[in-house]
Amino acid sequence: QVQLVESGGGLVQDGGSLRLSCVASGSVYSINNMNWYRQTPGRLRELVAGITSGGSTNYRDSVKGRFTISRDNAKNTVYLQMNSLKPEDTAVYYCNVRAIGGSYWGQGTQVTVSS
Repeated sequence: QVQLVESGGGLVQDGGSLRLSCVASGSVYSINNMNWYRQTPGRLRELVAGITSGGSTNYRDSVKGRFTISRDNAKNTVYLQMNSLKPEDTAVYYCNVRAIGGSYWGQGTQVTVSS
């Protein structure tokens, strides 16, 4: 089992920045990929960015060049640096990790970008 705790969400103006953090605990030795998803009411949860245990990253097109995912394996933490935020980035952001035991989710953190 892996437990995830997210932090860093909040309210920011158009063009602003936020950094999300997600700390993993429990069976952290089994974690492979770490991801950030987001969801808005009435829509499916969508992958924002992912990072493998080797450090390879992938991003959805709409955030490329603005968001950066990184991980600190010593701290069992994954980050999402979000710059040049837009109102359409408003969503609940969820941390997700893929581990030997399965897929685990955090509780979500709200990001609101005002125009």
